[in-house]
Order: sequence, then C-alpha cells, then structure tokens
Amino acid sequence: MRKLTIALMVFLILGNGNNASAKVQDVDIYLLTCGPGTELYSIYGHSALRIVFPDMNSDLVYNWGVFYFATPNFAWKFAKGRLQYMLGVYPYASFVREYEAEKRWMISQKINLSNAEKQELLILISDNLQPENIKYRYDFLYDNCSTRIRDLLEKALGDGIFYPEETNKRILPTFRDLIYVYQRGYPWMKFGIDLLLGAPVDRKASIRDRMFLPIELQKVLSSIHIRQDAKMIPLLQNPETILEFSQPPLKEGFFTSPLFVFCMILIIAVIVSGVIRQKKPNRIIDIFIFSIYSVFAIMMVFFNFFTEHQQLRWNLNMIWLNPLIPVCLILLILNAGRTRWYRLVFWLGVFFLLIAAALPQKFNNAMFPLTVLLILRSSLRAGYKWNPFTLPDLT
Repeated sequence: MRKLTIALMVFLILGNGNNASAKVQDVDIYLLTCGPGTELYSIYGHSALRIVFPDMNSDLVYNWGVFYFATPNFAWKFAKGRLQYMLGVYPYASFVREYEAEKRWMISQKINLSNAEKQELLILISDNLQPENIKYRYDFLYDNCSTRIRDLLEKALGDGIFYPEETNKRILPTFRDLIYVYQRGYPWMKFGIDLLLGAPVDRKASIRDRMFLPIELQKVLSSIHIRQDAKMIPLLQNPETILEFSQPPLKEGFFTSPLFVFCMILIIAVIVSGVIRQKKPNRIIDIFIFSIYSVFAIMMVFFNFFTEHQQLRWNLNMIWLNPLIPVCLILLILNAGRTRWYRLVFWLGVFFLLIAAALPQKFNNAMFPLTVLLILRSSLRAGYKWNPFTLPDLT
C-alpha cells in the first residue's frame, strides 16, 4: 500500500505537464546522515533521503539499508555474498524515533536541486521502488545505502556535479584506512574484520570511492558545488541537527587487546613446549591448537574461492592459514607421523613473516604472535634435529 501511495504521488506530481513544474518546486529533498551505532552493521553510520510533499501532507524517508535477519538461510547467504538488501520507505517521524531510541545523532541537509533535477531524482526513486528493482545485491564498498544515494544524485545532476580535484593521489587513504576510523574502541572487532578482508580493501580510495561510508558521503557532498542557472552553488545547505547525542570516547585497553592476549598465549605456549616433552600430552595440545587453526584455514579457503564478496577474496592471510593445517589435524587425530606436512606448515609460516611487510595487504599486528605460535607447534613435529623444540621421538 505504501509503495502504491508513493507511486501515486510521483504520478500526480509528474503526470500533469501543466502543473508539474510548480508541484516539483514545492517538493523538498534532504540528505539524512546518522551517527555510528554499537552493532557491527551500524558502526559505520547510515544515510537516507527524506522527501517532503507539502501539498500531500507526506513526509517520508527512503532507506536503502534494509535487510531482515529472518531471511531464510540468512547466515549462508551473507557468507556467500548473496544477501539482498532493499529500499524501505518510512514516515519521517518513525525513522527519527528509531535513531533516538538507539541514541545516535542525526543531521539533515536540504539538497539544492533545480525543478528538472528534482523531477529526475523522483523518477529514479520511483524506478527503484519497482518490484524488479527494490532489492539489490549488497556490496560493502560499492553498493550500499550510501553509494545508492551518491549514484542517484549523479544521475539526476548529470554533468552539473563537480567533485573536488585530487591533487596528490599518492597520499589517498585505502579503504581499510577509512574503516579503521570507525573501529576505534573495538579492537577485537577490528582484528576479526582484518582477518577476513583481503587485499582489495587496501586499494587507494578516491574521493568518490570513500562515499561508501555515510559520514564521508556527507562530507564530500557538503564540499561539492553544482552548476545551476549559470552559477556555482553548494549541493547541500548547512546541516540542521535533528538528534544530538555525544558519543563517549571509546578506549582500547592494551591488556585486553588481541595483541597482548595472543602474546601472552604465545609465551605460555613456548614454556609448555619446552617443559612438556611427552608424546601423549603434546598430541592432545596440538589437536586442540590445530583444530582452532583449521577452522580459520577452512574459512580462508571458503572466502577466497567460494564467496561472491569481492572484498574477502585475495586474502593473503591464507599463506599462513593454509589448507595444509587441516591435513595436519587429521594426521594428529589418526596418530600418524608424516613430518613433511608439518614442515610445509612451518615454512609457510616463516615465509609469511619474512614477506608480510612487502605484501599488498595490511595485516593486523595481533596476527603475528598467532603465526609464531603455529610455527612453534608445527616445528615440534617437523622432525628437524637442529630444532631444540622437536619432540624426542621424531629426531
């Protein structure tokens, strides 16, 4: 019913050639920018469009960030990169109440569009609301709630939009640099995201690229000027505060950080490896350790080769979290020897540490003690006589 009402509004405004210009002139369109939340899906903020039809007493928000946890096979579709987002339409008051309940700030900026540009934008949004277009395949960097707004504005404005010139492309931030800003105060979340995101997010992000983040979208659009009536004017008017909440500074405690925790685990592992030399206790320890590493090694294979998330592909963490680790786990469970498999895991770990700084991917520092731990435990079973940690029955 709501989509029918919206389509009817667009028809009433655009369908009557004599009054279309006057009706479009009365329509006000705003960019809404919402502050970060505390959940993984909300820490980067949010963007939406508000469209006010005064003559029809209509005030609606168009939100391209709608998804449903109740979607059948939600986790599998998300992992495969097949989860569909959709355009949702809400009363403005309801939208504001939602963010007020979450204590997230919100600002509104009127978009300076000519009547023709408003008309084109309304047609584009109406087309987005068609059953065949209302859903889309979500892409974190290139197709989300912010990029959809950017793309619609570009189409509506045509050649009238001018982005600021990038004078020095060498100092441009990467996509990973940009998302780091929003992960401050969440070190474990940052570690997990760094583990999963591959080399594509270490590409330099142009001014247009960085608009995949809602707050960056707001910043860039606020700096843009457009040509209107033979003169240049700002695309957005000054921001109006709708909701104001001060976000307390998030502190990262060093002693609870992944780097500190994994370094402590590594130290304990070194001590245990030197003290416990019996075969059976070490087998139990290694089954536990290699089981954990195997889970992440299998994840690396899946996300590198079997997902449609382009940002998760080409993940060079696969050098040390490689498919040979589950092979070693099977050998441990079967109580088989085969030192060559452990040697391969050992040398791949060493190789990763030696070349990590030269690879086209940025790695979280907390990954290095985990790599050393894997090198240590695989070296116990590699059978090298020169290694003081090698188990006695393997020399």
